[in-house]
Amino acid sequence: MIYTTLLNIAIFQGIVLGLFILKSSLFNSNSNKYLACLLFTLSIILLNHVFEIEKTFNSYPFLGFIEGIEWVFLLPVFIFLFIIKRIDDKVKSKPNFHLLFIPFAYSAVLSIAQDLDRIAGIYTIPKSAANLIEILGLIHLVLAVTFIPFLLIYSYFKIKHLKDAEEKKWIITLLTIITSLIFAYIITALAGSILHFDISPTMNILALSATFIIHWTAYIGIYKYKLAKDKDVINYFLNKDFAISNTNLQIAENSIPEEYRESITADNLYFQKLELLCKEQHIYTDSTLNREKVAEKLGISAGYVSQIVNKVTEENFAHYINRYRVEAVKEMILNAEYENYNLLAMGLESGFTSKTTFYKAFKKVTGLTPNEYKNTIK
Repeated sequence: MIYTTLLNIAIFQGIVLGLFILKSSLFNSNSNKYLACLLFTLSIILLNHVFEIEKTFNSYPFLGFIEGIEWVFLLPVFIFLFIIKRIDDKVKSKPNFHLLFIPFAYSAVLSIAQDLDRIAGIYTIPKSAANLIEILGLIHLVLAVTFIPFLLIYSYFKIKHLKDAEEKKWIITLLTIITSLIFAYIITALAGSILHFDISPTMNILALSATFIIHWTAYIGIYKYKLAKDKDVINYFLNKDFAISNTNLQIAENSIPEEYRESITADNLYFQKLELLCKEQHIYTDSTLNREKVAEKLGISAGYVSQIVNKVTEENFAHYINRYRVEAVKEMILNAEYENYNLLAMGLESGFTSKTTFYKAFKKVTGLTPNEYKNTIK
């Protein structure tokens, strides 16, 4: 059947794209992992729909509880967390995000309880237990019509914190598509429950529309470079042309960027650019410098910055930056222009934040304290 084939293709693509987002250094970020989870959830929903069409649940009754779980509860949670993780730290640190999964957990437990109730249907069960399950079902309905719309609408208000206009535009589009489908799903399910008519044709249309989200995300994320900060790298793979602006680093058309080979060496494009930032722009003098700031300058993830530095230098990021700061102090000691500076002032000028960190880093790099080193060159 062509319809189920289209759904199966989307399911496969959603799973593969989700794994690619999770595993690839191109997309390695806290926000993108929630987008991957969103794609996984959509794939599960579509798989459930295929099972229903193929009557798989009739052949394998033990899968009944999976059918009863409202996976749709996860969609607004993952899109909300995706948006929150794209904005600044002061916004994303406030709520206890794990509480957002309570409605889904409730749905899963209720589904298992209802499934056990059906299995026990051949026996006489207490009326109170049947009434309790019915009450729990009503609570489940209330959660569906309150929690889901609220979180989706609240997500729109959070988007205003995004700083990049282009990024904001595509995320609003993604949120609007998902919101439209979820609202259509809820309205259809409620109408079918109240009016008792066959909703399967409408659900078929909604399922087919859901495949569009997966295909569209793949297009925007891969081809239009919206999910990764490494836009130039993706552009290289698509157009066989790669260059980093504001540097003299260029890669020939028929070469492959070193960072996408199995081993990372000192020839790594991003490491070379980091070296230039340190040697020519002296970014290490910024006492607040961290992996995130460097990642933003390089256009890659903070995790990938650490990976490059660790592989090439066999040191962590902090020690790598401190080496440049120590070298700067050593140059100041030799420079007559800084003869009126005390050693601590030189350390602070080079980017160290305190006397303790300065002396500790200097001793680690040179094997001498700043005073001992100064005395050796007199």
